[in-house]
Amino acid sequence: MPNDVFIAINGDALHAKSKVYISRALTRKGAGELDEYQLWASLALELLGKAALARKHPSLVVDPTHWQSMFVAAGINVTTDVKTISAKTLFERLAHLVPRFDKTIQKFCQEIAERRNTELHSADLPFRTMRLDAWEARYWHACDTILHQMGASLEQWLGAVDAKSPRQLLDEAAQALKSAVKLRVEAAKEQFEALKKAERERLAVDAMLRQPRHQAELFKDSYDEIWAESCPACKCRAFITGEQTGEDISEEQDEGVIWEIVDREFVGEEFRCPTCDLTLTGSTEIEAAGLDDIYEDRQEREMEHEPDYGND
Repeated sequence: MPNDVFIAINGDALHAKSKVYISRALTRKGAGELDEYQLWASLALELLGKAALARKHPSLVVDPTHWQSMFVAAGINVTTDVKTISAKTLFERLAHLVPRFDKTIQKFCQEIAERRNTELHSADLPFRTMRLDAWEARYWHACDTILHQMGASLEQWLGAVDAKSPRQLLDEAAQALKSAVKLRVEAAKEQFEALKKAERERLAVDAMLRQPRHQAELFKDSYDEIWAESCPACKCRAFITGEQTGEDISEEQDEGVIWEIVDREFVGEEFRCPTCDLTLTGSTEIEAAGLDDIYEDRQEREMEHEPDYGND
């Protein structure tokens, strides 16, 4: 990674600027100016996300269609007019970089960025009409998720005093979510147990026949993998789908073989039980239901070999 990369896409500089902006946001909240609070907070979130990408490599935050910016990302400062990626692309990339940055968080971040653009580029006032309880807890959850991947915390980002309120809000929101998910699971359990025993047994047998590869229609979106899981409500076979977050090539295979062993890791995005209709959205809800949102598997695949050159 280039050490002299231009400050506009330097991870530490982006992180420092995000701290300035979130400080301004909290100042506006303290003054009761909640629309400006959300405005500065949305800007701080985008800078924080770009800081996370840039710390991996500055090329992740520049516009790939602008060759001058790509040069700058490589440490060759041919221009000061560096063009960076849009908020939409930023949050899409974070979903692949940050394991807990699931589609629920991604969707929220995209929505606050869209409101910010509307606020700045039109006569509409979307921030003024947005209730605090409709976005604040989810905002701090998104920031906390990004900061965790960066090896930091809300306390470090905001300062211990300023972080006290967001951390308390996060704790309250997490507890509220756990309570809501618990009630959802209990309701599905009661509905299933209200069925006659013979019907429950028949449904359980039918569920065991379902294979993950045939369950794509259960989910609203398409993901990298679907795997089976026991439903916390009815105990029948249910399914989780999610995105791949990493893979490692095993060193166990022998030399000369054309197949390699790959250990893959996925983070759950959606849970669906076709038997009792229990639905969980996002890794946070899946975890709150007592399920493991991390799934690992091992598969064999044909090794890719680079073509030989100059041997004709």
